[in-house]
Amino acid sequence: MEIDDLIRGSDDRRLKTKYNNAIYVIRRALALYSVEEVALSFNGGKDSTVLLHLLRAGYFLHKREQSHSNGVLTDHEVAFPIRTIYFESPSAFPEINSFTYETASTYGLQMDIIRLDFKCGLESLLESKPIRAIFLGVRIGDPTAVGQEQFSPSSPGWPPFMRVNPILDWSYRDVWAFLLTCKVPYCSLYDQGYTSIGSVHDTVPNALLCINNSSSSKEKFRPAFLLSDGRLERAGRAKKFSSPVCRSGYPAVSNGMISVDSNKNSTLTATVIGVGDEILFGTVNDELGPSLCKKLHSIGWSVPQTAVLRNDVDSVAEEVERWKSTNDVVFIYGGVGPLHSDVTLAGVAKAFGVRLAPDEEFEEYLRHLIGDHCTGDRNEMAQLPEGITELLLHEKLPVPLIKCQNVFILTATNVTELDNEWDCLIELTRSSGLLVLMEPFLSKCMTTNLSDVETAPVLSKLRFEFPDIYIGCYRKSRLAPLIISFQGKDQTRLELGVEALCKQLPAGQISEAN
Repeated sequence: MEIDDLIRGSDDRRLKTKYNNAIYVIRRALALYSVEEVALSFNGGKDSTVLLHLLRAGYFLHKREQSHSNGVLTDHEVAFPIRTIYFESPSAFPEINSFTYETASTYGLQMDIIRLDFKCGLESLLESKPIRAIFLGVRIGDPTAVGQEQFSPSSPGWPPFMRVNPILDWSYRDVWAFLLTCKVPYCSLYDQGYTSIGSVHDTVPNALLCINNSSSSKEKFRPAFLLSDGRLERAGRAKKFSSPVCRSGYPAVSNGMISVDSNKNSTLTATVIGVGDEILFGTVNDELGPSLCKKLHSIGWSVPQTAVLRNDVDSVAEEVERWKSTNDVVFIYGGVGPLHSDVTLAGVAKAFGVRLAPDEEFEEYLRHLIGDHCTGDRNEMAQLPEGITELLLHEKLPVPLIKCQNVFILTATNVTELDNEWDCLIELTRSSGLLVLMEPFLSKCMTTNLSDVETAPVLSKLRFEFPDIYIGCYRKSRLAPLIISFQGKDQTRLELGVEALCKQLPAGQISEAN
């Protein structure tokens, strides 16, 4: 079989690994379901083109094993009988339609052309055909594919079938390595600078492939396989971005207080989110959240809220989506890694409505860190939110920090690691302006043995006299002295607040806390 021969003769070890894993998934599906019970969803794009030829190779190998002919079978003796589904859309590029029909003719595909919407068309098809499993050219990162595996039942509310995803963990680079190695035809739009093709209404050539030619008024583009950064595959798709991390004209915020001096006391806000069932179960103490709050206060940022979430993609997505638009920055820690419970990156991707996609640069850092344990065939840690991820490099970090627009994803698992990541982030900030470094919050604590009832009227009055200062109260135990804390950015105002407190309480009943 020409596809199998070309891949096995290639020197690309990564491509061979990806190919072998995909063929395993295909042969497993063909062992579970009869040919009449499977179908291929084909849309003319590069991913489904890869899938078509993987299926051709996989079916050939499956039939060869069944016939026990030890390679006697030829390509011509093994017709491709798998039903092919094509959802024809009026907004599709003419080149996509042409390529699809040419491909069907070249390889003798049994085409079912559906002109209804995807769900209705699928329901109608499954009612009339005995299809139980559909091969899809989905790659990790599609918002609908979050949480999927190679074999995943259809979602609730959809007709029941098994989604089979042989190229789920393939990167942009892997797709083009396969197409070029196997020398198979692909849609001509990819040679015109299109790197990801949707409808005619939301797709343009990728500007990163534009060729500057002053002698011609018409823009020209290099082919898609020359895109060096696969993370920018969808740069030719229409996108909506949220505001930048730190707005140039940031507003004055005051922890629920009115700012007296808006220039000096203006504050940026950050939400801190921890992810981990072990925190919610009480198995471990969360030391990172409080430590991060202190660090943010040290650079003058306010933390209006923190949250600890369970290991659930939707919970992370909802919380990140809620706070990324109302706060200047979101910091999130925990749930980063290859385990089933590591859902943070998938949640962040879903919050922004983007795909998780293999990041080859990040995978290289992981490979240097964990060596042979990073096989390259399914490295979940190298899947990052597509098109919005920036890797923050620092010589003291074994792997880069991950920044998705105004969301910083920390990989620290203890305070020592967090200290290192924070120090590196501050160094990067000073050189590239990642965050605004502001006047730090100052604090002063007083203590008294008076009861809450005796101190309440005085503190209520002070709160209105000093609206720019946060006045908090707490006890370390029920019978311990009351500690009154003053926090703000103006040393003079803090001292005036403490002085006013001392004057309004009985002499000798208030002192500075140790």
